[in-house]
Amino acid sequence: MDDSSPLSSRKSDHIRINLSEDVRSGLSTGLEHYTFCHDALPELDLGEVDTQTTFFRKQLSTPILISSMTGGTEATGKLNQVLAEAAQASGVALGLGSQRVGLAYPEVSSTFQVRKIAPDILLFANLGAVQLNRDFSEEDCQRAVDMVSADALFLHLNPLQEALQEGGDTNFKGLLNKIELVCRKLTVPVVVKEVGWGLSEKVARQLADAGVAALDVAGAGGTSWSQVEKHRLQNPAMMRIAEEFRDWGIPTAEAIRAVHTALPALPLIASGGLRTGQELAKALALGSDLGGFAGPFLRAAVEGVENVVSLITELQLGLKITMFAAGVATISDLKKTTLLKRSAS
Repeated sequence: MDDSSPLSSRKSDHIRINLSEDVRSGLSTGLEHYTFCHDALPELDLGEVDTQTTFFRKQLSTPILISSMTGGTEATGKLNQVLAEAAQASGVALGLGSQRVGLAYPEVSSTFQVRKIAPDILLFANLGAVQLNRDFSEEDCQRAVDMVSADALFLHLNPLQEALQEGGDTNFKGLLNKIELVCRKLTVPVVVKEVGWGLSEKVARQLADAGVAALDVAGAGGTSWSQVEKHRLQNPAMMRIAEEFRDWGIPTAEAIRAVHTALPALPLIASGGLRTGQELAKALALGSDLGGFAGPFLRAAVEGVENVVSLITELQLGLKITMFAAGVATISDLKKTTLLKRSAS
């Protein structure tokens, strides 16, 4: 397969559009409505504040996930290598982009294979859940995991994105039972994630009952994939419809609170518009266990490994200073901290 195939062309379009166009959601994450109570006497040494955590039995230096973005072409494969090298150097987790193209065209599977570069990281394989209603099975999910020696599998949900794509896969009927089968058959944990419009309490409960090991709420407030798809469309009517959905979705903060309140024991990843270490701290205090960042790392990866490592270092320092100023020394203590809710006005 060459880079001009439909699947590869779509991947390249997505990267180009994310880097060159305004694809921000019309909604905010909602994290700006929360604040920590400042501790003027923290009785801590900043140097002793510890951001280490564990997720799926993997030690992380900081609860950061470089969220799923790309793969499938020569250029995107290089981006995956940059992100993996930085993740290994910094001790954070990495999610790969959808591997559907790698399963359909084994010759491009190498663009996802980063384990040699990053032997120790927490690594997530990735497939679109809707493909289970096409010609993909739980065996294909295992193939995706084996392709990259992943520690877990993301199944992503993106009904709105598919509805706006020309020729998108829009049959989401009966997926829950198929997700449950994957959870039972796979040799690694299964994590279900949205792509930027959020998971509701209802959907979270359904997925928990199906046996998922964790959820990524992927709320609104960051990249709007309706905006991304708008820039790929040729039909003026569909472009206008895509624009209507710029304000669609469950803001990230609202999704974290709803899902964590309903399922307090279920591991939770918070992504969707996170930009700073302080926002990461807020997401953790609201109930998440990891914070996922995509757009900022994509832009850094284009500039090389050092830029990605620098961004991770900046996020970690912002998190540490937030913890210090809130009077907490560990991630477990941070997760017990009560955030103050400000008026939305």
